[in-house]
Amino acid sequence: MLLVNTLMYIYLSFVLYFTLMPIIVELPFILNHPYTPMNMVPFIDVMMERGDFVKQVVLNVVMTMPFGFLFPLTRKKGAGFFITVFFCFMMSLGIELLQPLIGGFRSSDVTDLITNVIGGMLGYVLYVLFKPVTFMILDHMKRKT
Repeated sequence: MLLVNTLMYIYLSFVLYFTLMPIIVELPFILNHPYTPMNMVPFIDVMMERGDFVKQVVLNVVMTMPFGFLFPLTRKKGAGFFITVFFCFMMSLGIELLQPLIGGFRSSDVTDLITNVIGGMLGYVLYVLFKPVTFMILDHMKRKT
């Protein structure tokens, strides 16, 4: 249990680091810039072929796959698909709402929210597929200590 929780904490630390850092402004002036509203048009970058949209979509999916895999392992009785997806959605929504607040150079996008949730779903599918192997490894590690 300690190993799984530690992995989850490390994973969440990296997610927060890569999505919310660096905070360029000084702390007293952190909210002293105009707020850019969230883009509510899903996949507009993909439709308009702006920037490296494929990379952004893939990275957002990959970023939350570990959440979908690790979250059920952190719960004593496990977590079902909908609970895992709900918490993945809430984490992603929190990040997307905070990004424009901490610096004028960040923005939030509904596409990121959608792709993050898809990543959590895929992570949960991997959890279900590898559950027997994962529990066998964890049980083996528990017996060794």
